[in-house]
Amino acid sequence: MTSREETRVNQAVQMSGVPSPEPDLQELMVRVARGDQDAFAKVYDAVSGPVLGLVRSVLRDPAQSEEVAQEVLVEVWRTAPRFQAARGSAMNWVLTLAHHRAVDRVRSAEASAAREHKAALLDRTPAFDEVSEQVETRLEREQVRRCLRTLSELQRQSVTLAYYQGLTYREVAELLTVPLGTIKTRLRDGLIRLRDCLGVSA
Repeated sequence: MTSREETRVNQAVQMSGVPSPEPDLQELMVRVARGDQDAFAKVYDAVSGPVLGLVRSVLRDPAQSEEVAQEVLVEVWRTAPRFQAARGSAMNWVLTLAHHRAVDRVRSAEASAAREHKAALLDRTPAFDEVSEQVETRLEREQVRRCLRTLSELQRQSVTLAYYQGLTYREVAELLTVPLGTIKTRLRDGLIRLRDCLGVSA
């Protein structure tokens, strides 16, 4: 809609006796950028509903949505001087802030869940002695201990996770934050070294 069309719409609304649905956000944002608290109160009233609606559509959690919406409105107050009317409407600028903040919260939650998952997997990883116990029926414990000690730390972790914890190569790579190709190489080299150390024929 062109500025001329917007003017006509506003005039039509005023002629009908119905007040304009929202204040001039562009002008209000300029005043907010100067620290005008009254202007911010009007901006708050105009955008809080749309902001909460957008954030809730991303987060799907009412409590978190309200918290993030408040963070967005605080950010509007803090960063109002960055608003540039030439780049778009004030409402779009505010909603862009809201969308970025909501997406950041989702990513933060996902990262936290991933860290907890990794921690849980590591907690379930058998201890060094437990790994030794599992092969004790075929080989003496001390021999296994000695041979495992000849491996590098990454090789030992990879072998333990893959062959005693039952994780796939990809899961081992993700858990240790190491490229998949590196894990495959370390596992291969580690198993060859174990085989030779334990005197097991290929």
